[in-house]
Amino acid sequence: MTETAPRATGAARSRFWRNEWATFAVFLLLLTVARTSLANHYQVPSGSMEPTLMPGDRIAVNMLAYGLRVPFTDIELIDRGEPQRGDVVVFKSPADGTRLIKRVVAVGGDTVALVDGRLWIDGKALHDADASDIEHFGDRDVTLNLAHGGGPDIATGTIPAGMALVLGDHRGNSADGRFFGLVPMKSLYAKAAAVYYRRGEGFGWTRL
Repeated sequence: MTETAPRATGAARSRFWRNEWATFAVFLLLLTVARTSLANHYQVPSGSMEPTLMPGDRIAVNMLAYGLRVPFTDIELIDRGEPQRGDVVVFKSPADGTRLIKRVVAVGGDTVALVDGRLWIDGKALHDADASDIEHFGDRDVTLNLAHGGGPDIATGTIPAGMALVLGDHRGNSADGRFFGLVPMKSLYAKAAAVYYRRGEGFGWTRL
């Protein structure tokens, strides 16, 4: 009994890393053969998503997560569902067309409020009383950066169908949906899958 557990743990660890590197290899292949419609990469320009994403991080982006589109258009060929609360997404700013990366925090039908940088969805706080800088999106825990406060509040309101509210995790330092408004779901054209390079740490594969 004393020898079996370490072997099982080692085997599980080995399978985990094989799966992670296999995923990484697939993304590299997709980046090579079909960047515009299957996969792409993105360099984080600012700290608006800290600590999840740091300035200079390089992100693997899944262009197929929400369907297949004709490159450089919004014409959808295959529908694979819509973004979910907690997804980190890439889209063009409704204000000026700049490419942005933010987190979907509320979708059509959600009643949302934001107070001191912390979210309430359908009247329920997403954070715990003893850990107010961590929000729960289903089984995904997201650490917020509240070092500069929470930024502008959002009064209680319901998100219309087909729309999404996107925010940065660095709530006091993010030009997000509080400034440019809601974003059509169809405009969220890719999902950030993983950080594959971080300054000071080098290459890796940290899932988002």
